[in-house]
Amino acid sequence: ITKNPSLWPGRYTPALNEYDYSLSFDPDPLRRHTFWTISIGGTFTWLGIYGVNQSTIQRCISCKTETHAKLALYFNLLGLLVILVCAVFSGLIMYAFYANCDPWTAQSVTAPDQLMPYFVMEILGDYPGLPGLFVACAFSGTLSTVAASINALATVTYEDFVKQCCTNLSNKASGWISKGLCIVFGVACTTMAVAASYMGGIVQAALSIHGMCGGPMLGLFSLGIIFPWTNSMGAAGGLTLGIALSFWAGVGAFIYPALDINTRPLSLSIEGCLQTNSSDPTTSVPPSYLDPTALPSRSSLADRWYSMSYLYYSAVGFFMVSIFFRTLTGPTRSRDVKPWLLRPVCNSSAFGQRSTRKMCWCGVNHELKQDMECPDADTVNDEGPFVKKISAERGMKRKIQPAKNCYNLQEKAHDTLNIPNS
Repeated sequence: ITKNPSLWPGRYTPALNEYDYSLSFDPDPLRRHTFWTISIGGTFTWLGIYGVNQSTIQRCISCKTETHAKLALYFNLLGLLVILVCAVFSGLIMYAFYANCDPWTAQSVTAPDQLMPYFVMEILGDYPGLPGLFVACAFSGTLSTVAASINALATVTYEDFVKQCCTNLSNKASGWISKGLCIVFGVACTTMAVAASYMGGIVQAALSIHGMCGGPMLGLFSLGIIFPWTNSMGAAGGLTLGIALSFWAGVGAFIYPALDINTRPLSLSIEGCLQTNSSDPTTSVPPSYLDPTALPSRSSLADRWYSMSYLYYSAVGFFMVSIFFRTLTGPTRSRDVKPWLLRPVCNSSAFGQRSTRKMCWCGVNHELKQDMECPDADTVNDEGPFVKKISAERGMKRKIQPAKNCYNLQEKAHDTLNIPNS
């Protein structure tokens, strides 16, 4: 399939002028992209990615102080903004460039995610080295993120499962087990990558999975930190229910794709394409998912629950955890809650007088200084024989440090048990 050169002039302006740039404020949650789905659903989705994602938290707690962690997130936000702007403009340029000969409709590519490499090869294919540079940049950015996530998965699995079951492992055995776990998770990620190719757009699939997993986790941690009435039964039940409902909606949307009235796909055309064996332009052929006969028989559930915007998956999981926490398991007694485990939002000076802030404490006394600070290592967490032996050999007069893995309110950093120099 080749383009008709006579149709190239002026193809950019009509393609962009035909598009409706009006911002939709339709509150219907079935609409794929509106102001409300992006602002509300996107907020919960990105909070799940940056707030409770293990890979992100691991990077934050590796910073020296809380200020350094905030600066790292701010710089990350700037980089993310640049990437999103480049992605949006790349999409607009490709839509204008292929206004009269869409490769996806013409079946030159089999998925929308292949449009960008196809566009790069068509524009830069005659310049040696540039297509390879594009591929190298794409792979380096992807593999660096995947490698960090695989290492994080292996570390968490070893610390929380293997180390708890096998306490007498040597350092050499621990290293081999960690490397083996990395290989196992690498194979699993490769397998999931193959499965993801059948889930449609990679970006939508990635955000959907993050929303289905991150929303319940965000609800779990947010309610546990802010509100004192949570308990272990509500945490486990709410997390399970939130993940189940989110995955129900996500998997159902994969089996029963949303109708065009909700997704509002742009008009695609192949009038500017010429078949190699014919001189007549082909007629416009819509993608297979736009053909109603290609879809399985639909039920009312498919047109409502499964057609919900993928950006709301995280919000659904978050609120399901919240409802289960509060209504089904009952509150925890306030006197049984340690104040230093909570960070009430009402402690901010924006809430006015002390009496007003105290009403939001829900019975927990946050004025007890000994409870607000981290417990001492000598009274709560045993240092272990290794630290005691090193301290005795060096003859140090060691100060009392916060408990291991405790949040130091004075330094605002995730502190571990360090031995200061004498």
